[in-house]
Amino acid sequence: MDFQKKRVRFLVFVATIIVLSITAEKCRELVGENASSKSGKFTFLNCFDAGTGTLACGVKESVKFYVNNIRSAHVEQARHIAIQSALIDAASQGMSSTQSEKYAQKEGAKAAKLASRKAKRIVGPVISSGWDFFEAVYYGGTFTEGFLRGTGTLFGTYSGGFMGEQRLGRFGYLVGSQLGSWVGGRIGLMLYDVANGVHFMLQFV
Repeated sequence: MDFQKKRVRFLVFVATIIVLSITAEKCRELVGENASSKSGKFTFLNCFDAGTGTLACGVKESVKFYVNNIRSAHVEQARHIAIQSALIDAASQGMSSTQSEKYAQKEGAKAAKLASRKAKRIVGPVISSGWDFFEAVYYGGTFTEGFLRGTGTLFGTYSGGFMGEQRLGRFGYLVGSQLGSWVGGRIGLMLYDVANGVHFMLQFV
């Protein structure tokens, strides 16, 4: 039952993104190239042009990955220290090896959760968000475009990292935050184009 609910939510999310993408494309055609989003023209395919696009993508993704990896490593270190401390404590109390292992794993999980809560997964998302904001402005976009793209990136990185960590741990967080960052940024740009299209149509009402 729970699996069915998750499946339905995923399908609804995908359908919503498709509808939003089509609507945003129509709005871009409506308002014209000059008024549509600027940074949205730089797509994932530009990363393979073996030129400046490849270099820009490489630097951007490397920075995001490095920052996300720092946060993830911090949590793992806190978990490791807590486990070692718990094992020593368990040995001093004369616990059996099985009890010691369970106790250590429990304390490690607590420490990791606390470290993750303190970090709040903010450092990586904030840097990713700020990078996308300035990238949008650099490509000639408005501050509104930069704000919406940056906001989308912020929430996308946070959400993707959280869901990925729940399923695959540290590796899941890294993959989820990278993917969520890209998806969130694109959603932000689509919302910008839709808002532009609506504003354009309202001028004729």
